Amino acid sequence: MRDLSLLPKAHLHLHFTGSMRVETLAELAELHGIRLPHVLLDADPLVVPADERGWFRFQRMYDAARACVRSEADMRRIVAEAAADDAAEGSGRLEIQVDPTSYAPYVGGITPALEIVLDEARAAQAATGVEVGVVVAASRMRHPLEARTLARLAARHAGDGAGGVIGFGLSNDERRGETEQFAPAFTIAHRAGLRSVPHGGELLGPAHVEEVLDHLRPDRLGHGVRSAEDPRVLARVVEEEVALEVCPASNVSLGVYPTAADVPLRTLVDAGARVALGADDPLLFRSRLGDQYRIAREEHGFDDHALADLARSSITASAASPATRARLLAGVDAWLATEPTQD
Repeated sequence: MRDLSLLPKAHLHLHFTGSMRVETLAELAELHGIRLPHVLLDADPLVVPADERGWFRFQRMYDAARACVRSEADMRRIVAEAAADDAAEGSGRLEIQVDPTSYAPYVGGITPALEIVLDEARAAQAATGVEVGVVVAASRMRHPLEARTLARLAARHAGDGAGGVIGFGLSNDERRGETEQFAPAFTIAHRAGLRSVPHGGELLGPAHVEEVLDHLRPDRLGHGVRSAEDPRVLARVVEEEVALEVCPASNVSLGVYPTAADVPLRTLVDAGARVALGADDPLLFRSRLGDQYRIAREEHGFDDHALADLARSSITASAASPATRARLLAGVDAWLATEPTQD
């Protein structure tokens, strides 16, 4: 088997706060005098009995972590470390997702909050060699009018260059809000040339996937894994060339599937879906990008050629520059051309 950390890949599903290292969270909590739930600093905060898993436990911990991010320096540190961690795992393209409203009170508003992330993305790219783009995400937990405000902000900073806003997303609990009401925000983003990258099809099933397809016209779907439950919906995903950002560890930690082996990764790939593996929130799931490839190898029997195909899918589904895309794809071929090591 070949070393997965040397396999060039793109990382398309990583949330800003959720990307934090555990030690960084602990240091920020101490710096700001915040007492964290002890489980956030444990080895496996979401490895609990199945009936205790779920969104609300996750959200409580995420909110507690986010409350520790209280300055420009904190925000810059998160972006810099996310890029460095991706570089160590072979990622040459990172598209990090942020809702600037969460950090606006500490830095003077949503515009400065976003501009800090964009500026540090450019610096992190220069420091690590990882090309970094930013996705601005609205929340289903908030009013759809706020999503329009964020879409306009994202549109003003749109760009495929270093540290540009490349997409607009919709995150948080899929069971909240009416998808159709967020369509005007995505129309604003579409007109600005931003990619549509909403969440869907993790907590809810195929009907929700179709709802998102109908109203938000996604280029990529955050998760989308439950489209596997309906062959007709999955066929539509494939026909419309919507890439799926699949995060196996997240699916298990949130109780969507009992084990990593139950995640229908093989079903999606065999149907012809373009799948990009992502870590989602490694701070909480304790599973980084490389771990998702190991799950594909160890739990789903993907050989190195199939893993290389997953890496190619992540690269082609990204908004990477033509030069970066070509370099990473060539690197995948070179990885396959190396001799595998013994098990």
